Amino acid sequence: MKAMVLNEYGENAKFAPKEVEKPIVKSDQVLVKISASSINTVDTMIRNMGKDLPFSPDNPAILGMDFAGTIEKLGEGITEFSIGDEVYGCAGGLADLQGTLAEYIAADSKLIAHKPKNLTMREAAALPLVGITAYEGLMRAGIKNGLNVLVHGGAGGVGHLAVQMAKYFGANVFATGTGEIQGEVVNNFGATFIDFTKEGVEAYTKKYTNGSGFDIVFDTVGGKNLLNSFEAAALNGQVSTTVSLLELDLNPVHFKGLSLHVVFMLIPMLHNLQREKHGEILSEISKIVEAGDLKPFLDEQQFSLDSVGEAYSRLESGKAIGKVVVEN
Repeated sequence: MKAMVLNEYGENAKFAPKEVEKPIVKSDQVLVKISASSINTVDTMIRNMGKDLPFSPDNPAILGMDFAGTIEKLGEGITEFSIGDEVYGCAGGLADLQGTLAEYIAADSKLIAHKPKNLTMREAAALPLVGITAYEGLMRAGIKNGLNVLVHGGAGGVGHLAVQMAKYFGANVFATGTGEIQGEVVNNFGATFIDFTKEGVEAYTKKYTNGSGFDIVFDTVGGKNLLNSFEAAALNGQVSTTVSLLELDLNPVHFKGLSLHVVFMLIPMLHNLQREKHGEILSEISKIVEAGDLKPFLDEQQFSLDSVGEAYSRLESGKAIGKVVVEN
């Protein structure tokens, strides 16, 4: 099969086409012919940092985690899927797991689900990593009807799905960002947009919660923005974050009695720990999508497998509005 491989790591590393052996399907796997794969920030981190990250594959490496495609072969004993099923998932591109920048993947059946029927392959491929992250972050924080939820980075990959999911579960949703385009994205998904360059944390917390704070703060920006999340959270509130790789003063967390949830959705893939939960979450996401309450937002630029390097550059440029997807 054809694959795009990295023979070395680094910011200037180039993807090269290569004919490699089609993967052999094990008993717990399905062979999927890949139609599309999306690019996530963690993919670009692996390409740029290589073995500085403990989960980067050995070179020559086939990267890519998310995919949508069609099952062509079943491993022994698999009954929940059939040949010809359209599926999606996040199942490769880490450690010894072959990535999705290829024509085929032998995917762990626990890590996939049936693709939402009302999405194209391109749209479905944009969902798995960010969708699982958004769902997990909200669930850990106890999302339910009537809560005030603040999503930092509401127009981003995880953020725009967290906004829609929080709305689906009945929350009053607010989301930060900046600029007219991000504001339009957030508003179109039913949330109240907050331009953080024009309103400070104290001001918008007072404006939208009468100063009591948000019940849940979902921080997809991370870093020092976590301090803004702590400030915006209500007493005994919940803070979920996807980016906590830093040293930080936790005094505000203590004095407000906050619960901090760190979402690192790669753990089941890396450690083969409760992988079935990812398949279950993807099945729930499919139901929400098919009900018309969730839709991925895709960047207008389209890329083929041969132009994956350009897709990585597009994401890293910061100019992409929506998820960047590569189609086979």
